Amino acid sequence: MKSPARRLLAGVLTMALAVALPLAAAGQLPAPEKMVLKNGLTVYLLRNADQPLVSVRVLFDGAGTAFDPAGSEGTAGLAAALLTKGAGDLDADGLAEALDFMGASLGFGAAEEYAQLAGDSLAEHFPRLLEIAAACLTSPAFAPAEFEKERSLRIDAIKSAKDNPGAAVRYYFQKAYFGDHPMGHLASGTEASLAGMTVGTVRDFHRGRYRPDRAVAAVVGDVDKAKLRPLLERTLGRMTRPSGPAPATGLPALPRPKGRRLLLVDKPDATQAYFSLGAPGYAMGDPVSAAASAMNTLFGGRFTSWLNSELRIKRGLTYGASSAFRSWAGGGLFTVGSYTKNDKIGEMLDIVFDLLGKGVRDGFPAEETESGRNYILGQFPRSLETNASKAAAYVRLAYYKRGFDEYDRYLDEIGRLGPAALKAAAAKLLPLDDLVLVVVGKASEIRPLLAKFGDWQEKRISDPGF
Repeated sequence: MKSPARRLLAGVLTMALAVALPLAAAGQLPAPEKMVLKNGLTVYLLRNADQPLVSVRVLFDGAGTAFDPAGSEGTAGLAAALLTKGAGDLDADGLAEALDFMGASLGFGAAEEYAQLAGDSLAEHFPRLLEIAAACLTSPAFAPAEFEKERSLRIDAIKSAKDNPGAAVRYYFQKAYFGDHPMGHLASGTEASLAGMTVGTVRDFHRGRYRPDRAVAAVVGDVDKAKLRPLLERTLGRMTRPSGPAPATGLPALPRPKGRRLLLVDKPDATQAYFSLGAPGYAMGDPVSAAASAMNTLFGGRFTSWLNSELRIKRGLTYGASSAFRSWAGGGLFTVGSYTKNDKIGEMLDIVFDLLGKGVRDGFPAEETESGRNYILGQFPRSLETNASKAAAYVRLAYYKRGFDEYDRYLDEIGRLGPAALKAAAAKLLPLDDLVLVVVGKASEIRPLLAKFGDWQEKRISDPGF
């Protein structure tokens, strides 16, 4: 049963979503105020008193999955999950009940390059939310029982992924593409790495990686700056810098496939074949970003894209096909994915490669380019309407050293794109030969259909790991 506060928060959130903020509707991210706490934590503040809500985000550089200790893949993800499983004088149940009573949310997660705190509450409960968040960061319990429970859940999830080819193909692709590179670390870990992990592993990771001098925070909502600083000093300001030098946060250059690297994963009971294809993308802030976004919107980024139109709407080979870019500080990744019946996987991949070739060769006509531009200009501003989305944007932009006018410049460039820019982006980023392609399905049925695409390495889904 939901608490009265949670019901009120849900109602206010609904109202907030229904009434777009004027600046957000204009596609702008307002410039925030900046403060630096005594412990070195940088905090950005934007006051928005339209609704009695406050959101906080804190990003910890170097605490993501790419920085898992050697031999302990999954440490970053497990540490983040355990931070809300007891802290200070609250055990896991007590912490959950305290949040539920306020109708608040608090969670931690690990991306590749960083870990992040996300908290949201009614303004009247924000001080208590920060107190709980500070306890999670400064005195997490890391109780052995909670550690064992969370580790077991992750091991079970990894095992169950092998029964779900749609999930398995993502694991196999990440390993096939990145190999031994730190970006190949699975957030879940592996059965072997989790089995060898101890409470001390996650405690040491947290102690060394969750540092105020390597963090950036944002607070957005109905909060007064004069009251916020002392509140932050007595909560998040309690984080201390560990003694000794900060651990390195640099990563090696991302891999760049040469030729086609093809992997077939045999799942003998599969009735459908799933594929994931990937190639280098672009780094955060690359000048090609706007053109690449518009190009991908048309190629595989929306329901009426080339991919979905050809594979689903026209031919009925699948219920969905898409492509996407992901960007990090040191590079990026372009992926295409879908699924179909085993006996149709050859036809599906033929179409995918034909569309990739068409994009590189012909580009996108003026009418489609205009449609892609208008789609982004209509959809993107909505992603900045809420306090939570603004706070998340501030910490990401600060982390990647982008200006807070980044989205204004991005949308301005989107509005000026022509077919030539999209064709150039396609020529640079749509892969034809230098790529990684992973297919999960019944090998005895699909192997003959895949032979024309090149030489395939094979694995059995029953083999350990990915």
